[in-house]
Amino acid sequence: MAFFGRDPERGFRVNAAPATGTRSRVLVRFTCAGRDFVLRQTIIAPNGQSGWHFHDGTLFVLVTGGPLDHPATDCVPVVKPPWRIFREPSGAGHAHLARNPGPKPVRLTVLYVNPAGSPLSRSIPAPECARIPEPGDTAH
Repeated sequence: MAFFGRDPERGFRVNAAPATGTRSRVLVRFTCAGRDFVLRQTIIAPNGQSGWHFHDGTLFVLVTGGPLDHPATDCVPVVKPPWRIFREPSGAGHAHLARNPGPKPVRLTVLYVNPAGSPLSRSIPAPECARIPEPGDTAH
């Protein structure tokens, strides 16, 4: 009977840590010519974030529902406005964070073009510029 049951989340599931306040659903997934193509929707709640990460492949991202804060590991603020499509290049040299500092949910529709069998993302530690000092830490 679960097959016919109502899904109040419409297929959205909470994303694993280190993400907070995010949930996603996969719309389409297929493999062709050694590449995984995944079309996924993500909702980032106010104050939610993806955790620092990078991708093995290239992503094409449509932002809706609010601006997206999208800094790279240099921590320079980058804001992606609603109804814009942008490209995320592959590799650790393009690591970043996606976060929602606004009062409304940010919605992303993302096309992942990854090497077959790759995870959707790979987590990294927060860069030094993004770390919150622990009590008793001294600046060097």
